[in-house]
Amino acid sequence: MYDSLAMRQFVGIDLGGEPVPDETTLCKFRHLLERHDLGAAVFQCVHENLEQHGLKLSGGTIVDASIIHAPSSTKNAAQERDPEMHHTKKGNQWCFGMNAHIGVDSRNKVIHAVVATAANVADATVLPDLLHGEETRVWAKVEHCSGVIKRVFSFTKVRYRGLAKNANRLFVTCALSNLFIARHRLLRLQGA
Repeated sequence: MYDSLAMRQFVGIDLGGEPVPDETTLCKFRHLLERHDLGAAVFQCVHENLEQHGLKLSGGTIVDASIIHAPSSTKNAAQERDPEMHHTKKGNQWCFGMNAHIGVDSRNKVIHAVVATAANVADATVLPDLLHGEETRVWAKVEHCSGVIKRVFSFTKVRYRGLAKNANRLFVTCALSNLFIARHRLLRLQGA
């Protein structure tokens, strides 16, 4: 909450007038989401709500994978890296972490599918999970949504150990990104 202005605005916290919930409260809430796999449910609920407000899927999907870095350090109690994260080479640089694979509607830039994998899993492996089945074309670039995920919601590094916990965070972040991307249209509809 302290690092992201967008998150504070989303939950309605003004640091000048009220405190952010303490870390224990936020951790308990996050663990509740993870335990019941609610990140995917939140993502699906937001997607259905956006569809009800006219943001329907078009005939095209833009597919992309974005590397989310994980610490490669072994300076922890177990003295090992996270076994669910892997290395991959991007250009001439080796990266360690996970891949955030997203399928985005080509017309309205709303994320409609999310898959979290280790960084060494290729896009083609999860492509069927990212398509909605009614595409007339598939594109290979989707930089706007990745930019929102990384820059607005600061999801450039994993925060937790294990793919499931980080996947839950990815689903919630994608749901928030959809609301951020559609915010102007939703505000116009609210005023109408």
